[in-house]
Amino acid sequence: MSELSNTEPRLVVSQLHKRFGGLIAVKSLDFALHPGEILGLIGPNGSGKSTVMQMIMGVVKPTSGKILLDGTDIAGKPIFEIARAGVGIVFQHSRPLRLQTVLENILLGLLPDRIDRLRPPSGAVDRARAIAAECGLAAVLDRMPATLPFADLRRMELAKAIARDPQVVLIDEPFAGLTRGEVDDFAALITRFRDQGRAVMLVDHNVKSIAALADRVLALYLGEKIAEGGPAAVMRDETVRRVYLGGGIETHERPEADIAARKVLLDVRGVSLFYGKAQALDDVSLTIHEGEFVSVVGLNGAGKTSLFNAISGLVPFRGAIAWNGAVRGRETPAAIARGGIVQCPETRELFGAMSVADNLALAGQRLPDQERSERLAWLFDLFPILKARGEQHARTLSGGEQQMLAIARSLMLKPRLLILDEPTLGLAPVILGQLSEALTRLRETTDITVLLGEQNVTFALPHADRVYVLEHARMVWQGSPTRFADEAGAGYL
Repeated sequence: MSELSNTEPRLVVSQLHKRFGGLIAVKSLDFALHPGEILGLIGPNGSGKSTVMQMIMGVVKPTSGKILLDGTDIAGKPIFEIARAGVGIVFQHSRPLRLQTVLENILLGLLPDRIDRLRPPSGAVDRARAIAAECGLAAVLDRMPATLPFADLRRMELAKAIARDPQVVLIDEPFAGLTRGEVDDFAALITRFRDQGRAVMLVDHNVKSIAALADRVLALYLGEKIAEGGPAAVMRDETVRRVYLGGGIETHERPEADIAARKVLLDVRGVSLFYGKAQALDDVSLTIHEGEFVSVVGLNGAGKTSLFNAISGLVPFRGAIAWNGAVRGRETPAAIARGGIVQCPETRELFGAMSVADNLALAGQRLPDQERSERLAWLFDLFPILKARGEQHARTLSGGEQQMLAIARSLMLKPRLLILDEPTLGLAPVILGQLSEALTRLRETTDITVLLGEQNVTFALPHADRVYVLEHARMVWQGSPTRFADEAGAGYL
């Protein structure tokens, strides 16, 4: 960084602010990006990372603030003007021209952007071939995008962006869906862009890969900068660790022998899952015993939701899942839920125009009247605020109240296995405390089995008997919460 500090920054963001209605997505953000530098932008979901990139590229107009590119303010300008000025962006999702070859897709970026000049300049085809070779695409130039593996589609997006020779390159989620070997290849490619003198900014949920690659890291939380500096220093920063980990780690696991003596309720074996050509799970295995509380911890994008969706029958997968001793066939998600596996999704999926009482009644419609009344009374004792909000529309509840309703609705279905996906996301500390108390009561007073997915390990561990660590689509560690605190916790970020 000492050499970079002696150069004029290529991009300067000053007091950047973005409001969407009553939501402040980015607040008074300042940073600079130098030529020959990789800046990593990190933060949990909802921290404002993508909004920052979209404002720089002109996809989203800032509410206020400046974005200076080589001294000229580009804030709020049209995308094509920003691209002409020297900014390129690589979006997370590939958007190729599907009827054109790889070479033709890259060549498009070399065409003049004027209606009266549509012929490629002299040497454009040779230049496109050179860019393809630089990005590892020399062997697939004549293929159509639909025939490419996922990693080559991502390489093509990089090549298309580089074709316009941008001096500032914004790359959104470069490592999403890639294998470990492909992540290393992409890191080397991005490093070459930096070594060519380009200013590069990365956004990715794979915090470890960002930290290993970036010269400098900027951490956001709820739209504000919470840390900036060298990767090692930012990863050690107490505020950053608190945002990702949640604070100090407490453990209260039950004796391992007691859990092991119980019947295996869920057995996941060698599950792999793809979204199109992107791999979300790679040979993942997991075992849960009756009455056990298991926490799957991992940063955003690690694959937790994909694992839960496979268990719930929402997505196709390779591998085997056995439930209650029998390998599952082609059951529908509804049949799986009626069989005892109920997922409370990260997105809650409440019926916003229906009241709290109606959301719960809908979940309990199959129960006999007496059992439904008893179940409601138990849930209102677990979450008293829901009784007071009974006639209120679900969409008008606070975030914490909506989360309580989502969990209560899942419990209304009388699950044998309750899957909780990121229940703490975006909630205030007081709500976290109430959810923690509710989980403690479930653990101590019922025989419900719980599978909890969290990146906030200090919420996940106190309720866990066993912990799995999911990292970049693979299970990389399992053991007791106490072992996690001693062995895996230090290397989580």
